[in-house]
Amino acid sequence: MDSPPTQPLVANSGPRGRLRVFAVALVVLAGIVAALWFDTRGRIGATQEELAKRLRDIEIESREARALGRQTQEGLREAVAKLGALEAKVAESQSQQAALEALYQELARNRDEWQLAEIEQVLAIAQQQLQLSGNVRAALLALQLAESRLSRADRPQFLPVRRALTRDIDRLKSLPVLDVPGLSLTIDRLIASVDAMPLAFDERTERPAAARKAPATPPAEEGFFARLGTEVWKELRQLVVVRRLEAPEPALLPPDQAYFVRENLKLRLLNARLALLTRDEAGYREDLRVAQRWIQRYFDARAKASQGALTQLRQLSSASISFEPPTIVDSLEAVRGFKSRRERVGS
Repeated sequence: MDSPPTQPLVANSGPRGRLRVFAVALVVLAGIVAALWFDTRGRIGATQEELAKRLRDIEIESREARALGRQTQEGLREAVAKLGALEAKVAESQSQQAALEALYQELARNRDEWQLAEIEQVLAIAQQQLQLSGNVRAALLALQLAESRLSRADRPQFLPVRRALTRDIDRLKSLPVLDVPGLSLTIDRLIASVDAMPLAFDERTERPAAARKAPATPPAEEGFFARLGTEVWKELRQLVVVRRLEAPEPALLPPDQAYFVRENLKLRLLNARLALLTRDEAGYREDLRVAQRWIQRYFDARAKASQGALTQLRQLSSASISFEPPTIVDSLEAVRGFKSRRERVGS
């Protein structure tokens, strides 16, 4: 079935139709523009709100960042201050450590010097003892004391001094030992026993006195004249005494002279002790010989105290006290040489 023919749209294509189309297009364009304007305005408002919100957030973050920055700066200033204080303390501790090290070195040097000075003084005293009295035991003790102190110090630089001390110690130990304190004590006991020894004249004169004091018992049967004759005879016998002497008669000493005899004997014994300490053998033997002779002459040689004194004097005379006094020059020179080298190094 055939369709009817279509009428062309441009039937009304006159000026009014074109105006109408233009108006419609203009209305449509205005609607589109209005829609676009409203949409753009909404978007701009949302964007402004979003921007304002973000600006507020940025401002808040900026304030927080500024606060954090201030805190960081304050913390940095505190850290710098603490670091400065720590550096000052470190510098102070370093200076103190340096001062302590210097003080330790000075103290160690002074301690060595004091120790060496003390050892030198001990050795000088020991040398004097050897030269003046030959006291080997005292010198040996002094050397052993010095060596023990150096060994406790355990310093390698003291080895030459210790070797010298060891040599002198061995030299003194090899010497013959004389018991000077024992001999001196024996002489002191002799001096104390002098006052107890009886004099020879006192002993000789005590016997007649004892005989006079012995009571005689006359026989009962004698008469008056017999007793009278006996008494007269006794008196006559006391006027003249005849004795038989087997030894020389001791000297008659008054009481004051007897006192001086005892004191002189003590002085002789004291001189013998002094000669013993100074190792003067000639003077020692001479004083002991004179002491024996005086005891035999002025004292009762048969008394127990006198016999004991003579026995001790003979024993003392048999001891030989003469010897060549040793020296400890090696030890003294080692100590003094070590001190002089330290002084040169220190200067």
